[in-house]
Amino acid sequence: MHIDNRYRQIRNVTLIGAVLDLVLGASKIVAGSIGNSQALIADGIHSLSDLLTDGLVLFAAKHGSREADEEHPYGHARIETMMTVALGMALIAVALGLGYDAVERLFHEEKLLQPGLLALVVAGISILSKEAIYQYTMVVAKKLRSNMLIANAWHSRSDAISSIIVFVGVLGSMFGLTYLDAIATIGVVYMIAKLGWDLSWTSIRELVDTALDIGRVETISKFINEIDGVDDLHMLRTRRMGADALVDVHIQVGSRLSVSEGHYISEIVRNRLIKEFDEISDVMVHIDPEDDEKEQACVQLPLRGEFESYLTEAWKDISVARDIKSITLHYLDGKIHIDIELPLSACTDVTNCEQISETLKSASQSVENLGDIKVSFR
Repeated sequence: MHIDNRYRQIRNVTLIGAVLDLVLGASKIVAGSIGNSQALIADGIHSLSDLLTDGLVLFAAKHGSREADEEHPYGHARIETMMTVALGMALIAVALGLGYDAVERLFHEEKLLQPGLLALVVAGISILSKEAIYQYTMVVAKKLRSNMLIANAWHSRSDAISSIIVFVGVLGSMFGLTYLDAIATIGVVYMIAKLGWDLSWTSIRELVDTALDIGRVETISKFINEIDGVDDLHMLRTRRMGADALVDVHIQVGSRLSVSEGHYISEIVRNRLIKEFDEISDVMVHIDPEDDEKEQACVQLPLRGEFESYLTEAWKDISVARDIKSITLHYLDGKIHIDIELPLSACTDVTNCEQISETLKSASQSVENLGDIKVSFR
């Protein structure tokens, strides 16, 4: 889906939710004040706090979806993450203030309010309205595969749940249980604080590159291992960036595959992961010809130019060495194994071919870090 069209749909559903949050928040606060319901006032503040989330979604959808650039090679998705941390902290601060006031009322009976029918009606309307916007937002979120919208939808549903708590509290107060309204307020405060903490903690974990949950990582690992050409894998690392997940993995392939085949397998792994897992947006695949966590390291070995000079010196007295068509190097288990290709015309019969092969191998024994030698004639 085109980025502009995606942003337009996110903007539309979020603006509808924002208008509803504004109307409900103001109505709850007014009705709570007139109807003597502290819990409904607290719930109204909760609804107005949803405007912050709506603003976050609009800001993040516009700026977080911008393409990667030179200064931000991984994109801008963490704009959403940082804004979410700030929002979570603000919600916790609001919850602490409301909670303090509710506790004060519980310990001072003269401060307890007597909510009436108006508060009950507004709380009921809030339940139905917030559940409706939740359902609508979830439809769009699933269509766009947007985790951000899913989170915002659940924020709306949390408001509906808090209104249910208020409804019960107001109903109890109307039957003479005046303390239920203050207790309901504490319930709403808990929901606001928990929501703020969950938003902040999840985003903080993302900012420090916390991995996906272990079950998801195991599923990804199993999927990669089942791809044809992958012998094994290790160093599977995952992290989140906004709604997306990024994956880095080392895959082990046949030790003597061509470079192009190894690269092709890595591209298959990358493309299939992105296609199979909706949240995965990018995969970095490193190709290993062996398990470099177990085998001896090869980083201290010489590169081709230096190593070929050693071979040239060792073969300087072997005339057929000048006819070598190609030398393929295999860096495996701390050694350099070589495949030598000579023209078929270099030998007269099978016996002569074997003699040439043995001569090259014998002369190479003085070369350090040399492993197996294979000689072929074509």
